[in-house]
Amino acid sequence: MGGKAVSTGKDRQKQLAREHYERQMQRRLEREQKTKRTAIIGSTVGVVIVVGGIVTAIALLGGGDAQTDAAASPTASAQDTASAPPSTGPKPYDAATGTCDYVADTSGGQVKDVGMPPKKAETKPAKKTMTFETNLGDIVVELDNAKAPCTTNSLEHLAKKKYYDGSKCHRLGSAQFPMLQCGDPTAKADGKSQDGSGGPGYVMAEENLEGAKYTRGVMAMAKTSAPGSTGSQFFLVYGDIGLTPDYTPVGTITKGLDILDKVNKAGVIADMGDGTGAPKQTVEIKDVTIAGKS
Repeated sequence: MGGKAVSTGKDRQKQLAREHYERQMQRRLEREQKTKRTAIIGSTVGVVIVVGGIVTAIALLGGGDAQTDAAASPTASAQDTASAPPSTGPKPYDAATGTCDYVADTSGGQVKDVGMPPKKAETKPAKKTMTFETNLGDIVVELDNAKAPCTTNSLEHLAKKKYYDGSKCHRLGSAQFPMLQCGDPTAKADGKSQDGSGGPGYVMAEENLEGAKYTRGVMAMAKTSAPGSTGSQFFLVYGDIGLTPDYTPVGTITKGLDILDKVNKAGVIADMGDGTGAPKQTVEIKDVTIAGKS
């Protein structure tokens, strides 16, 4: 399948221009190949763009996706599977000191300031249970604290500060991009607003990327196109998405996939041109709790 990606909503105009350019280039390529009688069926070309809070892709007819490698080894450490952020960006988890690097988000957007998470993050217990109490029932996620300690630590901080309480999931995908995006506390999810720019005012490095897959039941963190830009937004996958391994897979949904299926079935209020939009069936997060799991 063609690759797609999930982003916060800060790169919209630049990436829309990129989409236009890439479409022009693709049409030129098709004309040239037709002239040369060169077969192109079976190839896959993904063009990454940002549209109002989601990075998506325009893909040609094609076969396999080389971007979905085997899942990371369950024995890999958080340090082994952390991404390599830019030298000036947030640093990955430091296993020697057990600390995380949270830095101020200077990219703009709306901020709900609840302070910075504590820098100290423990990799034990290996699993923690995150429960989203929503208007449609509970969605429960088993967080992979061992492989994504800084992300889990951040989620725990936000939950304790009631950051997500009262927020609405603002972006529903399509059959080709099956995910529900949440975590913008300023989102109206009305099909009219440009949701997806809200955050906590800090960012962190991505984690647990080695061999990452975004299959049904995965919870992963959204980000802008820049590395080291993970904040509070996340997406819940109810199908399989051919994403590049750039988004922190932080956990697995153990309860509530039926809720996502119900929301998906209801569709979107208005298609934003990429097959996604605000969900017709409102998903409001009432409360979030996180508990350790031995």
